[in-house]
Amino acid sequence: MTTIAPIKGMIRKRLTFDLTVALGGGVVAAYAFWYGSHIPRVQQRDAFYAKLNAEKQE
Repeated sequence: MTTIAPIKGMIRKRLTFDLTVALGGGVVAAYAFWYGSHIPRVQQRDAFYAKLNAEKQE
């Protein structure tokens, strides 16, 4: 009777792959949010308040 040989290192390789993909995807998503959404909104807000302050000074 033959038995199936155990697959060694499969779980470790899968865990390493899953962690790498998860952390890499998280970093990419964070950069996309920060530079694609957050920074433009902050610049728009700052421009609004600068304009409001300039109008108030006149």
